[in-house]
Amino acid sequence: MVNYLIQLLQAETSKPWTFLELGFWVFFALVLIGFASLERKLALRNAYLMLVSWFFYYHTSQWYVVLLIFATSVDFGVAHALHRSDKPWLRRLLLALSVLSNLGVLFFFKYAYFAADIWNDLTGLTWNPTPFWAGWSNASLGTDFVEDMILLPVGISFYTFQCLSYTIEVYRRNLKPVARFTDFAFYVSFFPQLVAGPIVRASDFVPQLYQPYRVTRAQFGLGLFWIVNGFLKKVILADFLAVHLVDRVFSQPTLYTGWENALGLLAYTMQVYADFSGYTDIAIGIALWMGFTLAQNFNSPYKASSVGEFWKRWHMSLSSWLKDYLYIPLGGNRSGSVASYLLIFAGLFGFALTATSSLVSYLLAGIVLVFLLLYQFIPAFRRGFNTNVNLMLTMLLGGLWHGASWNFMVWGGLNGLGLLAHKQWSRIRPYRVEGWMIRGLGILITLLFITFTRIWFRAPDWTTAMSIVNQLSTGWNVIPSLAMLAAWWRPALILAMGFAIHWIPERHKAWYRDRFANLNPFLLAVISLASILLAYQFMAAESQPFIYFQF
Repeated sequence: MVNYLIQLLQAETSKPWTFLELGFWVFFALVLIGFASLERKLALRNAYLMLVSWFFYYHTSQWYVVLLIFATSVDFGVAHALHRSDKPWLRRLLLALSVLSNLGVLFFFKYAYFAADIWNDLTGLTWNPTPFWAGWSNASLGTDFVEDMILLPVGISFYTFQCLSYTIEVYRRNLKPVARFTDFAFYVSFFPQLVAGPIVRASDFVPQLYQPYRVTRAQFGLGLFWIVNGFLKKVILADFLAVHLVDRVFSQPTLYTGWENALGLLAYTMQVYADFSGYTDIAIGIALWMGFTLAQNFNSPYKASSVGEFWKRWHMSLSSWLKDYLYIPLGGNRSGSVASYLLIFAGLFGFALTATSSLVSYLLAGIVLVFLLLYQFIPAFRRGFNTNVNLMLTMLLGGLWHGASWNFMVWGGLNGLGLLAHKQWSRIRPYRVEGWMIRGLGILITLLFITFTRIWFRAPDWTTAMSIVNQLSTGWNVIPSLAMLAAWWRPALILAMGFAIHWIPERHKAWYRDRFANLNPFLLAVISLASILLAYQFMAAESQPFIYFQF
């Protein structure tokens, strides 16, 4: 039986594993066999899980696993040196080593071409950040490197942030370093959440490394619920909407009316949620089966009645990371630092410089001029901006974290403006008690705003984004016909179903989640099998990659 599983696993090595691939579940079954034999030997168990996690990452990203091991080794050593040292200058130097090594690797692989484009526009030169391995054959490296091209390692943004949070917490003396390298390496590379999160804090996960394995029947059922729930989200909602609506509209938005562009955009806002939260649901379920608890990453974000509430419900592990390690160190809501202003103006200058439209450049120049006049001559504006500059900067850098393009910066900036508008409205709004009608209106406005900003998150380039904006502003003259309704009724029905389920009150969701978790094993198996068979009826010829793999 084991030999058959190994052969099946080898047959699946031609493509990266995802939670939708049979090869992953064969791999997971083999992992559980070894895990069961080592569950009482914690040191060996953690070392074993480190190795299988490295193997999983190698299968996903080939020799980029070396980068993962490098980051792990540097931060393990830095953390111990920080813990032993009492000299402030040395501790700052060690922290700088961790920050520079992590962000340096991240910058090279994720932002080198973006920086090269800006540099080339500034100087008129042509600089191509060709990697040192360019010209080597793929076969000799045994990787999927492309000649003269830097490929982004899967999950590098996630494990980089995990490593940074660890060394920063040790630097702050909020956390003692992990004694064994294998324990720390397992924390960094735990395979269910390695390539797309959630971002796990060491303070939350490390104590679990030393707890004996224990999974109750209810915990097993809950883990199965999250796995099935994530699978259904991904296949029935995310992939179906992507294939049958979203990808078509975003590929050529000018071929579709304003109604169709709006439907496609609304479908994408559901797709990206179902795709990403579906991944984290499965990761949480797998971790539960192995006796580990991962933090919640989504809390029904489209129930938010304001942009501020939305960002407390969406990608919660990233939002809290940015708050604790970027927003607060910059000064929080007290005052902006020189670095805050320089970074914001550098971003505006770079965007204006690389904009393909002169109108955009003139508009940004006008915005900067108006800002400088208001800042100089209106004290109230100066005080208000000083307390909010770090919020805007955090959102801009959060946008840049998602990808090396001005589109992501625009997306982050729009969300920053939304947060600032919400803060101002909270001060001047004429009411304090929210009834269900007011909250419902807030949910609708927030959903529409978040959906609008997703134009720049999804569009492959600025031209496509502006084409969608143009269609949304001018393409409503065609009244939806029966042919149009017939063409899109299936994805529209799936979209409506997704929102209806999403808006079920949390107490009802908790009730049926607990009821499922406590069913007898036979009913668990029947319901889970039926759900998976149903999902396969919606599955396209090939499963769509998880969206956040690219980040």
